[in-house]
Amino acid sequence: MHKYMKNIQEKLKKVFESKILVGVLYGIAIVIVLGLVFCGGVSVGFHKASFGRNLGDNYYKNFGMGGREGGKMGEIGKNGGMGFFPNAHGVNGKIIKIELPMIIVADKDNIEKVVLIKEDTKIQRMREEIKNTDLKIDDFVVIVGSPNSTGQIEAKLVRLMPAPEVLKDNNKIISNEQPIQ
Repeated sequence: MHKYMKNIQEKLKKVFESKILVGVLYGIAIVIVLGLVFCGGVSVGFHKASFGRNLGDNYYKNFGMGGREGGKMGEIGKNGGMGFFPNAHGVNGKIIKIELPMIIVADKDNIEKVVLIKEDTKIQRMREEIKNTDLKIDDFVVIVGSPNSTGQIEAKLVRLMPAPEVLKDNNKIISNEQPIQ
């Protein structure tokens, strides 16, 4: 019996040392890595599409328009059609409405986004920490956050910035050149 065990051990050793087995194992590892990358891409695309869908489904509720349900996101924005998906993780633009803990921000394309300011949201004017009650209509903000299931952006950071017109005027003063129109 001992002789058969030794023979089996030698055969197994030869199999594990063969280049074919090593190649097969490398191939399986590559397939697994590619599968994980593909699943990650599908997950990111799904979450981005879900945000656009949820924003459309909850549009009227988020903006306090009452009973109507289920807007179509494809009807909003420059791109129109089914190709339009809003940026789910932030917005920069002008505050047009404040109903704390929510604010509504109009971005550069005049698309309104509902932003939920939570207790742990960091709010800054440049580098100075401020409170959510210091926010005012027509303030220009840059917001970073994450989407929730109702199409709102849950803010992690809100930063008040000078309005783009002010920045353009400062560039004119600094460079003595006419701003690009």
